[in-house]
Amino acid sequence: MDKKINLAIGLVWLFHVSGIIGIFLGFQEWFLPKTQLNLLVCFILLILVGNLLAAKKAFYAYIFFIIGMFMEWLGVHYGWPFGNYEYGGNLGAKLDGVPYMIGINWCMLTLITGSLAEKVTSHKIYRPLLGASLMVGLDFLIEPSVHILDFWYWSGGTIPVNNYIGWFVIAFALHYIYQRTIDTMNFKFSLHLYLAQVFFFISFYVYTNL
Repeated sequence: MDKKINLAIGLVWLFHVSGIIGIFLGFQEWFLPKTQLNLLVCFILLILVGNLLAAKKAFYAYIFFIIGMFMEWLGVHYGWPFGNYEYGGNLGAKLDGVPYMIGINWCMLTLITGSLAEKVTSHKIYRPLLGASLMVGLDFLIEPSVHILDFWYWSGGTIPVNNYIGWFVIAFALHYIYQRTIDTMNFKFSLHLYLAQVFFFISFYVYTNL
């Protein structure tokens, strides 16, 4: 099992490091459209490593996906709770303006940050607070580059404060469900996947602001 986890971790870092190196070398137009592929591969690895094919885990993972998609649909069409924005093309196929990959990302981030939170504390309230904070922290790193990445575009080009508030409230709710329904995910894989995303978005921000 350790070999499989290490292989999965290696693939995660390979995709993220290769992506940032390719962008640094000037192949941005080739690598950025592959974002959806990167997310999909990471999610498939999470499914295998975290045993998400088990009925209970699969059910709640699907719930996280549906909630994420619905909240993003509200955001795209009504500007609530995140603000007014629309999605670009690099996250792939959409359902009524919302990329399927964004729902998968909500699910994936909930699962890995939930795993990190339960490793840090056993408190029933601190865990959702920490998990939600980790998700908002990653969103904070992503937001300055989303227009360059062709992920999504804010009306007026300004990131509203209620985006982060909305993220935190929804993430807290998802983590509250997670901590009461899903058995422990794989901490080692979750940590590396989270850190790989942090590495990518910090590196991309530095590259685009040199």
